[in-house]
Amino acid sequence: MRKLNILCIAALLIFTASCEDYLDINTDPNNPTVAPLSGLLANATLETANNVFDIGGTTSFYVQYLASPNASSSTDIHDEVPYDNTWFNLYNVMTDLSDIEVLAEESGATEYLGAAKVLKALNLGMTVDLWGNLPYSEAFFAQTLTPSYDDAENLYQEIFTLLDDGIVALGQENSAIVIGDDDFFFGGDTEAWIKMAYALKARYLLHLSETGSYDPQAVLAAIDNGFESSEDDAQVTSYANTLQRNPWAQEAIDNENLLLGGWISEQLVEAMDGTTYGYVDPRMPFMFGLTDDSVYVGTPNGAGRGDAPEQGARSTLVTDTYYAAEDAPLLVITYFEQKFIEAEAALDAGDQSRAYNAYIEGITAHLNKLGVEEAEIEAYLANPEVSVGAANLSIQDVFKEKYISMFLHPEAWTDARRFDYQYENMTLPANHNPNLNGEFIKRLIYPDSETTRNGQNVPAVSLGDPLFWDE
Repeated sequence: MRKLNILCIAALLIFTASCEDYLDINTDPNNPTVAPLSGLLANATLETANNVFDIGGTTSFYVQYLASPNASSSTDIHDEVPYDNTWFNLYNVMTDLSDIEVLAEESGATEYLGAAKVLKALNLGMTVDLWGNLPYSEAFFAQTLTPSYDDAENLYQEIFTLLDDGIVALGQENSAIVIGDDDFFFGGDTEAWIKMAYALKARYLLHLSETGSYDPQAVLAAIDNGFESSEDDAQVTSYANTLQRNPWAQEAIDNENLLLGGWISEQLVEAMDGTTYGYVDPRMPFMFGLTDDSVYVGTPNGAGRGDAPEQGARSTLVTDTYYAAEDAPLLVITYFEQKFIEAEAALDAGDQSRAYNAYIEGITAHLNKLGVEEAEIEAYLANPEVSVGAANLSIQDVFKEKYISMFLHPEAWTDARRFDYQYENMTLPANHNPNLNGEFIKRLIYPDSETTRNGQNVPAVSLGDPLFWDE
């Protein structure tokens, strides 16, 4: 209850506070009203998790976790959609974090300064991975209403700078103000924030795997200082939405009430029910629901539900599963993700033994996270198609298991693009956007708000243009 009270106060303060972001054209930059550090951080941690959910609600169609029950739904078939709200939400959080940086520097609140830099790096990284070049240097303190765009590759260097600076600030003693219950991730545990910063550094260093600057040893060095177990996971379990529930639970409830949203993709079901790989994955009951006939049936992407009824004949998110329970956590970055990052980087570094140990630990950590029984975990790991042995471990094995484990998370789309969508039997959706010329989507188009107000600076791009780390 204390956390919820803090959040309510924060929401009121932030609502009345100035927003120096160039997106807010009604703000008087000469007369700001500053929300306190505590309120800003409470909002920033919660809204960062909500941004992960919001982006995942789009990218889960691109990687075929979800499929629309309606044929030719825009996101499902990779049509151009501007996603203005996603852009606003990401920039609003980064604006608050910029305010925290200034206030924390002025007051000597090094814990807040460090946490703000780590969160800013994460939100910046998510934004770059959707759009590429972005307004950044001129975006947050009303220098101009038409800010120039920073190069995406340079922004990645800013991500690493923010993380490194955040680690230093969090490691300082005698912060003038200490973080507490206003931290919805770790409750003020600065050591946990430092581990998160290193885990994020490993994530974004791995994104460079197709570039000349990729260094797998740097990834592994970051991991050595990162999460040590699933107890370290960055996640949010308190919600300030109207119904006080996990937003994926709301998606499940909406489907129950025939407000049809994303159903479970046929691609994912067949990757887990034995169709694609020849063995059944015990995580299915923890991830999505059975049909009325007590079987798992997915919906083909782009084709819609066909002659199936609106309910009962296709698998959907349901509230008695891990991800869509009303009190389920929103996962931001986890130990199991870090282990799959380690497995890939170790493979690239030629360390098959470390790669294999990390791969097995990633699978095990995810199974345990979901609550799969020990006997089922042991049976799954005993399958020779899963436990392939260190000498036989391939990048395909790592990406396959990471794909299942990153269910509903936007990081899965970054992986899919780096992997060139080469998951077993993954095909383009029916009714696919013809402008993509038979290729999977690589990026988002810029929001209408940007092209209308800042059009002279908005890069000319198409959905098939790869980001710099995907070329």
